[in-house]
Amino acid sequence: MSSVSRRNFVSHTAYGTLGLLAGVATLSRSARAGEATATTRRPNILFAISDDQSWAHAGAYGCKTVNTPAFDRVAREGVLFTNAFAAAPQCSPNRASILTGRHIWQNEEAGTHASNFPRKLIVYTDLLEAAGYFVGYTGKPWGPGNWQVTGWPRNPAGPAFNKRGIKDKPVKGINKTDYAANFKDFLAQKPKDKPFCFWYGGHEPHRDYEKGAGLNAGKKLEDVVVPPFLPDVPEIRSDILDYCNEIDWFDNQLAQMLRLLEEAGELDNTIVVVTSDNGMSFPNSKANMHEYGIHMPLAIRWPGGMKGGRVVDDLISFVDFAPTFLEAAGLTIPATMTGKSFLDVLTSGKSGKVDPMRDKIFSGRERHTHARPDNVGYPSRVIRTDDYLYVLNLKPDRWPVGDPEGYADIDNGPSKTYMMANRTADNVRPLFHLAFEKRPAEELYDIKKDPGCLKNLADLPEYAAEKKKLRAKLERTLTEQKDLRMSGSEIFDSYPRYSPMREQLEGFKEQGKYNPKFQPKGEPLRQ
Repeated sequence: MSSVSRRNFVSHTAYGTLGLLAGVATLSRSARAGEATATTRRPNILFAISDDQSWAHAGAYGCKTVNTPAFDRVAREGVLFTNAFAAAPQCSPNRASILTGRHIWQNEEAGTHASNFPRKLIVYTDLLEAAGYFVGYTGKPWGPGNWQVTGWPRNPAGPAFNKRGIKDKPVKGINKTDYAANFKDFLAQKPKDKPFCFWYGGHEPHRDYEKGAGLNAGKKLEDVVVPPFLPDVPEIRSDILDYCNEIDWFDNQLAQMLRLLEEAGELDNTIVVVTSDNGMSFPNSKANMHEYGIHMPLAIRWPGGMKGGRVVDDLISFVDFAPTFLEAAGLTIPATMTGKSFLDVLTSGKSGKVDPMRDKIFSGRERHTHARPDNVGYPSRVIRTDDYLYVLNLKPDRWPVGDPEGYADIDNGPSKTYMMANRTADNVRPLFHLAFEKRPAEELYDIKKDPGCLKNLADLPEYAAEKKKLRAKLERTLTEQKDLRMSGSEIFDSYPRYSPMREQLEGFKEQGKYNPKFQPKGEPLRQ
C-alpha cells in the first residue's frame, strides 16, 4: 500500500514481546470456567468500532485530515492491517457477523439491515461470559434492529453501560454518550479476578455532521484527498473534513480508555482492536460493495501476547474476529463459526504476507434502508483477492442505491445533494452514473490500479478468464455455506424491517412484519 510506510512502522521500538503466553492456547478446564491459575492470565479484549469510516482515514494510513493518535499508537505498538474487510457494507449485518463469526447469508434475519437477531445464533460475547469474562458495551452495539422480539435478554454485544453522558457536545453531530466515562464505570464494576471483554461502539462518524465543523476545527481544504468516485469541489472537500472531525472524536474517547487501562495496569494484557463497521457515509461507499464500502481500518495491540511494530497485508474478514477472540481466551471455536482465527498471524512476529492461505475474503449485502417498492433489497455478493474485486449483483434490474429520485440507500448530506443537483455537469455526470444508476450483473476491478472502482473490466475479453475463475470460487463458497440466494430463494426480501418505512413507496411497507410475498411456499408464514 503506497500510503503506508512499512519502514517507518518497523523502525519504531517493538513494545510487545514475541510469542503468545504459553498457557493461552491450552488453558485448563477450570481456567476456562473462570478460575484463575498460577501460570495463566487470560487477555482482556477491548473492541473499538467506529460507525461509517473507510480504511484510508486514520493517521497510520497517511491521512492528513484526521487526528488519530490513539489509533496510530495501537498501530505503531501493535499490528496495522492493510487488508481488513467488513462482512457487509452496512451497520447491523456486519456487526452480526462480527458477533457470530458467520457471513450474512448464514445469519438469517440478522444478515439484513435493521431486522431482528435470531436467538439461536451463537455469539462470542456469550461464550466468553460463560467462561468467566466480565462483558459489556457502551455506545452502539449490534443494531439497528430488534433483538428483544426474538427473546434475547439483552443486546447480543452484552450488557449496556450507557448511563454517563456529556454535558456540552463540541459539535451537533456528536452523540451525547460519554463513552470513556461509561468504560470507567465498567472497569469499576469488574470483579478483580475476572478478565473483561468490552465493546466500544462509537456513533461517530455517522451522519449527520455539523456543516463547517471540520473547517472550524482548523482542518484545511487543501489537505483533503478526495476519493476518485467523488467530484473534487470545495463543497465535498468540506463535507469530508466534517466527517474527519468526527473520527477525531471517536479516537479521543479511545485515547481516554487506553489511559484508564494504563492506570489500572491492564493495558499490556488487553487485546485492543480498533476498526469500523462499514465505509464512509458518502455516495459509492457505505452500503456499496466497492472498495470504500467494505475495506476497513484495523489496528491491534497486545504486548502481552504478540510483537508490535508490524504491518500485515493478509486479507482479514470480520467473520474472523469471533474465532480469534475465542482462541486467544483459550476456548474451543464452535463449529457454527465459518470465520478463521488469525491469532497465528498476530503471534507470528512477521510483517507483510504472513499466511499464504489468506488470499481472499467474501462479503455481501441484502436490504439496506426501505428504498424500493415491497421493501426489497439489492442483493450482491463479493470476492476480494489481493489484486481484484469481483461483484455479483443478483438483481441488476433493481436500483442499487434505491429508486429515484430519493436514492434512499445513500445517507443525506452535502455530497449527495451536490451530486444530485449537478448530475448533468461534466465533472459529475460519469461519477453520478457509477454511484446512483443501475449496474450490470457482474463487476470486476483491478483494485491496485483502481481502488475507486471506476473502470469495470467484467466485459473485457482479456479479463474473461479471471472473471470466470473468481465467479466460480465465489459461487462454490456460497453454495458450500448454503447461501439461499444460490438456489433462487428470495427469503431475504421477506425479513422484517424495524426501522421506519417510507410511505411514498409502493407495495409492502408494514414495519416489523414479514413480507409473505417472498416467504417460501409450503412453509408456515412467519409473523
